[in-house]
Amino acid sequence: MTSSAYSVAASREIYRGRVLALRADEVRMPDGTRAVREVVENLGAVAVAAVDEADRVVLIRQYRHPVRRHLWELPAGLLDVAGEPAVRTAARELYEEAHLAADRWDLLLDLNPSPGFTDEAVRVFLARGLSDVDGDRFAAEHEEADLLVQRVALDDAVRRVLAGEITNAIAVAGILATVRVRDLGWVGLRAVDAPWPDRPAHR
Repeated sequence: MTSSAYSVAASREIYRGRVLALRADEVRMPDGTRAVREVVENLGAVAVAAVDEADRVVLIRQYRHPVRRHLWELPAGLLDVAGEPAVRTAARELYEEAHLAADRWDLLLDLNPSPGFTDEAVRVFLARGLSDVDGDRFAAEHEEADLLVQRVALDDAVRRVLAGEITNAIAVAGILATVRVRDLGWVGLRAVDAPWPDRPAHR
């Protein structure tokens, strides 16, 4: 929900690329002063905590250039198809990155990874009833051509989070939330089409 105490007096676009844009907003503060806030606009994204019948979560090892190293992550991708339901994007990413399909989908959690400077919002789904997908595989390129897929026992994934071996914020949140929901008997999950007020307006 947008706070009425903070309003935008002026906005200036600085850069626009394929995945993100940068703008500078002049914001009216509650005390009447004004301040400039730089905002990175992001398409938004989805991620999938895919758990198999042995309580193992599917992890992806992918090179991330900004941090100059490989990170362990959940299968994930941008909301780059206008109007596409988020769960459909998630299913496509699970297929493209891990070559898996799922019989059951639930909404696990919603995230604002870095709200201090970006409107990026991420919706994380829980996928169960996994099966391998036959047929043509996704023609990966660049960093995605170097993906390593691994199934990790959920409790071991938590250990790796706490040991600093898994640092991707979405993966950390998704793993910990999945373990909590598992320990509660898989109850309290939302429907995949639950309201998502923070989904970027440009998507």
